[in-house]
Amino acid sequence: MSDSESLRAIPAVEAVLNDAQFAPALETLPRRLALLVIRNYLNELRGMLRAGNPAEFSGAELLRRLRQRVRPSLRRAINAQGVVLHTGLGRAALSVAARDALRDVSRNFCNLAIDLETGRRGERYSHVSDLLCELTGAEAAMVVNNNAAATLLILNTLAEGKEAIISRGELVEIGGAFRMPDVMQRSGVKMVEVGTTNRTHLRDFRAAISPETGLLIRVHMSNYRIVGFTKEVPLAELVALGQEFNLPVVDDLGSGALVDLSRYGLPKEPTVQESVVAGADVVCFSGDKLLGGPQSGIIIGRKRFLDAMKKNPLTRALRCDKLTYAALEATLRLFLDEDSLITQHTVMAMLLKTQGQMQRQARRLLRGVKGLANRAEFRIRTGTSEIGSGSLATEQLPTRLLAVKPKAMSPDELTRRLRCCEPPVFGRIENDEIVLDMRTILDEEIPLIAAALSASLDG
Repeated sequence: MSDSESLRAIPAVEAVLNDAQFAPALETLPRRLALLVIRNYLNELRGMLRAGNPAEFSGAELLRRLRQRVRPSLRRAINAQGVVLHTGLGRAALSVAARDALRDVSRNFCNLAIDLETGRRGERYSHVSDLLCELTGAEAAMVVNNNAAATLLILNTLAEGKEAIISRGELVEIGGAFRMPDVMQRSGVKMVEVGTTNRTHLRDFRAAISPETGLLIRVHMSNYRIVGFTKEVPLAELVALGQEFNLPVVDDLGSGALVDLSRYGLPKEPTVQESVVAGADVVCFSGDKLLGGPQSGIIIGRKRFLDAMKKNPLTRALRCDKLTYAALEATLRLFLDEDSLITQHTVMAMLLKTQGQMQRQARRLLRGVKGLANRAEFRIRTGTSEIGSGSLATEQLPTRLLAVKPKAMSPDELTRRLRCCEPPVFGRIENDEIVLDMRTILDEEIPLIAAALSASLDG
C-alpha cells in the first residue's frame, strides 16, 4: 500500500464518532475531550506516514486511549514496594480519621477562617496550633505547605540580609534537588558554613559569629549518615551559645517524630519534644512523613518569632487550605492517645506490622493466585522494607515478600502490566523476580492484587 493509500485508509473523525465499537467509551467522555483524543491519534498516524514511517489505524489502540482519558490522572494505587513513606506514591497513607475529616470538610462549607464565638474572621492556624503546643510543649505553632516552605519562611523572617551559620556536614540535599545552600540563598540570608564534613565543634560556631550573624541553624541528617570519625554539636550546646550572643537557634528536623520510635523496637529518631526541651527557639518538620498526615510543613517555637512569621508577606503564598488542616488536625489527635496510635495511625501500623501478620497476608495472597501456577512461579520469602522519604535512611525493616517469576514474559513486562491495572499495583524487581512486600499492603488490597496478577499474566 502506497503512502497516499495509507493516508486515505485513516478514518475521518466523524467516521470514528459514528462507529459502534467506540460508543460505550465515547458515552463516558465529554465530547470535547473525546474529539481531542481522536484528533490527536489520527494526526499522530498521519504524521508518522508523512515522515516515511509505517502506521496503521488500530481500533484497539484508540479504545485504549479513550478509556485512559476516562480515568482520572491522579488515582488510587497499591504500594507493594515496601517503602512506607513513598514520595512517588503520595508519601504517608492517611488514617481513617484523617480520611473521614477530609470527606466531611470537602462536601460542605467549614469554619476555616471564622471564629465561631464572635462570628468574625479568625485565624486558620487555630485549628491545629493548640494541639501542636499540647503535643510538643512549644509556645506557638503554625503550618505552611511543606517543610521546605517552613525553612524558607523561617530564614527569611529571622535573618534576611544577615548570616545564618550552619555545620558543613548538614548542607543536605533532599529529593527534587532541594539543597539547603540554595534555599538559604533564596531566603535572603548569607550562608556561613563551619567545621568539616565529618566533624564540627562548638568552637567553630563561636568563631564564626559576627555582628552580621542572624541565627544559628541545625539541620537533621534524616536522609543520610556520616559514620566513623565524626563530631557534631549537641543542640543544647548550640542553644546555650545562641543565648550567649542573643541569637535565635533553629532546628530543622526534616521528618520529625512525635513519639520515641525506639520504644517500639524501631531505630531512634530525634523527637520534636526533645528539641523543645533542649531550648530550640524555632523547630520545623514535615507533616507527611513520620507524622503520617497530609503534605505540610509544621513550625513550632517561641511566640514572638512565629508572630513575626505570620506577618511575613511570604506566608500567604505558603499557606495551606482547608483540606490540609482537616487531615492534619485528625492526624494530630491520634497522638493524644499513644496506646491506640499504633492501630489507628496507618504509618505506625505499617512500621510495627509483625512478621506473623505479614506471613498471614502472604499466604492469603498465595492462595488467591494458586490458579496461576502454569503462568508463573510463586513463593513466600523474607526480605527488607524501607521507611522512605528521607526518614531513617540507612535503616531497613525485616518483611515478608511474595516473589513472582513469570514464565512467558520478563519481570519488567509484568511490572508494566501491573501498573496498568485498575488500581495500579507497584512492586519491585529483585533477582529476576517481582516481589510484593506485605509491609505496605493493606488487608483489603489482597484480592485486588490477586486479580491484577491474574489479568496481567493472562495478558
